[in-house]
Amino acid sequence: MGKLIVLFWSFILGQVVGYIGGALNSGTYSFVTTTVVSLIAGVLIMIIGNVAIPNETKKVSK
Repeated sequence: MGKLIVLFWSFILGQVVGYIGGALNSGTYSFVTTTVVSLIAGVLIMIIGNVAIPNETKKVSK
């Protein structure tokens, strides 16, 4: 469920950034390109999140 939420928000925020970035650069807004880039960024964020979690060390009791 958490992965779906990350993809959903990366889609939404990617669309907003793509639209505003296109308007500021006097360029065109492409829904498909912005969607692909934002979802790839969301997947990369999920991968980094899974890799960056440190492994728990086992405590040795004496």
